[in-house]
Amino acid sequence: MGISDITDEDYCCPVICLHFREPRLPMICHMGRHCCFILIFIFSAFPSTLYFLMRFRNRSACPTFIALLFALLPAPAAPQESSWQKDLGAWRTQYVAELLKPDGWLSLTGLEWLGPGDNSLGSAADNKIHLAAGSPAHLAILHLEGETVTLNSPSGGFPPDLLVAGAPAKAQPLRAEANNDKASPHLTIGTLNMYVIRREARFALRIKDSHSPSITGFHGLKWFAPDAAYRVTAKWMPYSPAKTITLATLVGTSYDQPVPGAAEFTLAGKTFRVEPVLEDPAVAKLFFILRDTTSSSTTYPACRFLYTGFPTNGIEKPGELVLDFNRLENPPCAYTAFSTCPLPPAGNRLPIALPVGEKRYHD
Repeated sequence: MGISDITDEDYCCPVICLHFREPRLPMICHMGRHCCFILIFIFSAFPSTLYFLMRFRNRSACPTFIALLFALLPAPAAPQESSWQKDLGAWRTQYVAELLKPDGWLSLTGLEWLGPGDNSLGSAADNKIHLAAGSPAHLAILHLEGETVTLNSPSGGFPPDLLVAGAPAKAQPLRAEANNDKASPHLTIGTLNMYVIRREARFALRIKDSHSPSITGFHGLKWFAPDAAYRVTAKWMPYSPAKTITLATLVGTSYDQPVPGAAEFTLAGKTFRVEPVLEDPAVAKLFFILRDTTSSSTTYPACRFLYTGFPTNGIEKPGELVLDFNRLENPPCAYTAFSTCPLPPAGNRLPIALPVGEKRYHD
């Protein structure tokens, strides 16, 4: 019989088991090869131990020796964290880091809607848009005429450290595309970062501060415990052609977004279908705006967001799409009143609870 043919039962030490009447020792012997190796080592290294135990086999020596054996046996291996849990933990860490960036959502300190004509901004009381104390008294003037916003200097000129898209400020029109804030040039000075946004026919100045109270007073996020049951594989059903839906926002505006298809999944024995929007065709990312029944108690009332990659065969062909609801995150409006968040379309308001992902922030 080769070594590979030896079973755990063959590793019982017959000499020891025969000579000791202590009932717990045979039990240890039958624990297998690890025990046998330990016993052989002990008795080879310390022959007197075997002699000692044989003389006192009916007394207290055996229990003591058994206790020693249990102390020497390797502890059961702790269950290793799954790769899914590690990925989820890494995602949460990155998510917090994004929030705390100098220009992240927690830096928002103002959303000022522009009126027709001149909109002056600065820390002085005579400005239409008031900036925090310590900012220049008169920083700039935003002139709105029709669908054009122009940056003009105050009577004393632009402060020398005011930059527009990284260059010294000068009078110029400011680009502002509807629901495409990434196209807007940023006005920066000190800790302030500002840019004009457009929502339908309305224009506003979004103000961020890298030293905002939300950043300096950040107290961490609250999460449900991870639950793999809420990580499902959905059937991806593309729309041909893609349809367009109108999304309402918390500030009363609305905008259109393309919907490339629907994801159908089963949870708790029921089948549901949700639709994502495609924010940027150049980025392989789907954006789900969802609400479930936890919104009435433990999660943000308006909605939560879920971002995913593309389905297995792209968005234009049938395939599969993993929906990990453990990655449900709060919208920016959960942290600040100065954001304009979309609301979930009717089909994405689920009649079930999703007790995973991010909880309410301010509770």
